[in-house]
Formats: sequence, structure tokens, C-alpha cells
Amino acid sequence: MFHSLNISSSALTAQRLRMDTISSNMANVDTTRGRMVDGQWQPYRRKMVVMQPQDTSFSSIFNKAVSSKSNEKMHNGVKVSRIIEDQTPYRAVFDPVHPDADEDGYVYYPNVDPLKEMVDLVGTTRSYEANVTVLNATKGMLMKALEIGK
Repeated sequence: MFHSLNISSSALTAQRLRMDTISSNMANVDTTRGRMVDGQWQPYRRKMVVMQPQDTSFSSIFNKAVSSKSNEKMHNGVKVSRIIEDQTPYRAVFDPVHPDADEDGYVYYPNVDPLKEMVDLVGTTRSYEANVTVLNATKGMLMKALEIGK
């Protein structure tokens, strides 16, 4: 009975983490000192959320769908498998007076593109809203089912 609520809530949790990651990327768009590597400061690297179904085997999903056991879950929603760093090169800007400029006068900025982040944020927000709608529709159906017994 609550299976669809669990699926929607797993998607809401995953999309919320994706929104938080995008926010972190946007907040660090100009961070030239993100972390120390081999004694040198490196710029912030863009982070991306990787999601996957909680039940990853097609055959197990298919077998559950065609089995005669109606109480067996078909699938369990989505989960965040990991957060990875984007390996695209840093942005090099010529600014010889910047304190983080190298010997050639270039400052390396994070590989974060604000336009790409905003597009990802809009998609994530729409997905979050869609899952809220599904959650509310499921709740409404459950409430109507409870009213049948009156």
C-alpha cells in the first residue's frame, strides 16, 4: 500500500541531494583554492550526482513483475550511487596581478559553468515537483480508499 510513497520519497531525497550539489557548484564558481594537492592549492572541481535504480537487475525486476506474488515489490525507487568530480579542464584566465596567478600570469578557475548549472537546476526542480505531485496524488487516492469503507 505504501510502496508508491516509498518510491516517490526516494526520488525526492535523490533530487534534493542533486539540488544541494548544484548549489555547492554555484557557490564555488570562483573558488581558486578548493583543496590542497601535493602542497599546491587546486581550484574547486564541479561535482555531479550519479543515480541508479535501487534494484538494478532487469531480470529481477521483470521476474517480480510477472510473478504471481502480488505482495512482492517490483522495484524500490532510485538511490544516489556516488558523487563524482567533473574532470573537464579548469578555466584559465590571464590575470598576472591575482595572488593565485602562476608564473605565466594565468589564474585557474573551477570548471563550473553557471549556465549549465542553472539548466541542471531547472531540470532537477521539475523532477522534484513532479515527484511531489505523485506523492500528493497517491495520498489522495489512499484517503479516498479509506472513505469507501464509511
